[in-house]
Amino acid sequence: MINQEKSKKEQINISDIDDFFVSESNQDQYSNFYNYQKLMAYYRCAMMEIATKFNVLNEEFSLQYERNPISSIKSRLKKINSIKEKLTKNGYPFTLDAIEEHLNDVAGIRVVCSFTDDVYMLANAFTKQDDITVIARKDYIKNPKPNGYRSLHLIVTVPIFLAHEKRIMKVEIQLRTIAMDFWATLEHQLRYKKNVEFTDDMAKELFLCAKLSEELDSKMDMLRDKVQLDKKLLE
Repeated sequence: MINQEKSKKEQINISDIDDFFVSESNQDQYSNFYNYQKLMAYYRCAMMEIATKFNVLNEEFSLQYERNPISSIKSRLKKINSIKEKLTKNGYPFTLDAIEEHLNDVAGIRVVCSFTDDVYMLANAFTKQDDITVIARKDYIKNPKPNGYRSLHLIVTVPIFLAHEKRIMKVEIQLRTIAMDFWATLEHQLRYKKNVEFTDDMAKELFLCAKLSEELDSKMDMLRDKVQLDKKLLE
């Protein structure tokens, strides 16, 4: 069974929303609150759609390969402060239209896989589905970031079917191995720890750790291939 983690629903009230939107009346205030909550619900629905698709693929591949290619699926919804900050940074107003048009990562799904090949196998099967449209693809596995970060990033649109309408929503998907996820999680904790200066020496050490995680993935891939070969010889 896949370990599936969902982000906690952000608790916000009308006054929180009113701090971000310019309201001329109480009616506008309530309208902004309702419409923002509704948009966030749409993004949560989109994450559920994406997670379901990967769960289905995991079930199919588990029968084919007698193992689960997916270790865990994690979801997160960007918080209102982060949404406002990113829009402002890029010169956009804080409006619902701007959120939908200019932000690709309000809804995020992270798929953690066992092996590097699983990342590409799942990504290829997923993006071939006829209701998925790929907006952007960045392969940081074949081309790691300068700090050593590795992952496959997809920005896609997926339809959600509501009681009286269909909406097309954007979701950011990160696919990575367990080793990649381990490094990325700890790197984030260390680099952004409060009241601690992150030095160049620390960055170099983390980069070396990233290379070790890459080597670990490579060795695990070789061991898997050896196990599969030995199994075929015994059949």
